Amino acid sequence: MPHGERLAGQVAVVFGGGGGEYDGGHGGVTNGQAAALTYAREGAAVAVIDLDLAAARRTVSAIESEGGTGVALPADVTDGEQVAEAVRAATDALGPVDVLHNNVGVTVLGGPMELSYEQWRRAFALNVDGVFLACRHVLPAMLDRGRGAIVNVSSLAGLRHVGYPYPAYMAAKAAVNQLTVSLALTHAADGVRVNAVAPGFIDTPLVRQQLASQADSVDTLLAARHALSPTGRMGTPWDVANASLFLASAEAAYVNAVCLPVDGGLSMSCAG
Repeated sequence: MPHGERLAGQVAVVFGGGGGEYDGGHGGVTNGQAAALTYAREGAAVAVIDLDLAAARRTVSAIESEGGTGVALPADVTDGEQVAEAVRAATDALGPVDVLHNNVGVTVLGGPMELSYEQWRRAFALNVDGVFLACRHVLPAMLDRGRGAIVNVSSLAGLRHVGYPYPAYMAAKAAVNQLTVSLALTHAADGVRVNAVAPGFIDTPLVRQQLASQADSVDTLLAARHALSPTGRMGTPWDVANASLFLASAEAAYVNAVCLPVDGGLSMSCAG
C-alpha cells in the first residue's frame, strides 16, 4: 500500500491494536491492527496497546517491517492504572500523543433473561469504560498543547438493530456515541476533535469467533453478512482504518462530534 505524510511527525496511540501474523495482504487483519498500520503508513509513530502483548508486538513488527516506528505495550482497558501506565510509557517512548484511537470492543450475546448482571456490566466495561479511561489519561496533555484528535470505534449496532441478540453491546456502543458527542462539544474550542466510526458488517477474525454461534457454520455466517450489505459484500478492516485516518488527519479539521457509518449504506437502508 502507498505511504503518505498525512500524520507525519505525529504520535498515535491505538488501544486494541494487536493482531495476528501479518503477511502484507488483506486477510486475517484485525480492525485495530489495520488502524495502527494505516496511521504508521501516513507517518505517525504508533504505540500499539493490547491486553495481549504478543499480539501488540506482532502489529509493531509489521509496522517496523515497512519502515515505520512503533512500540508495543500491554494494558487491560478496564483497569485505570494500567491505562494510565500505558499512556505514560507511550509518551516516554514516542512523545506527546496527537491521535488517540479507541478500538477495544466485544460483542456480548444474550438479553436480560440470558445474561447475568456481571456479564451486562462486563459489556459496558469493555466497550465504554475503556474509552472513558483512555480519554481520561490522554486528554490532559492534548488540552495543554491545544490540539489532538480522538477516534472512537463504535458500531452500526449503536445506531440501529442489525439482527443479532446483543442488547448489551448495542446499548454500550450507543453510549460510546454519546460520550463522543459530549467530549467533542466540551472541547471543541480547545483544539481537540472527537469523532467516532460506526462499522457495519466488517469481515474480521473476531466476527468469526464471537458470532459463530449465530449460524450453522462460519461460511453460512459470512454469506449471510455479505448478503445483508447493500454492496453485496462486507467491508474490510482497511475500510474502517481509512475512515479513521480521515477523522484523525488535518483533512478533517472542521469535522467534530461525528459518528461516521462505515457500512456500505446499510444505516440508510430500510432492509436488514
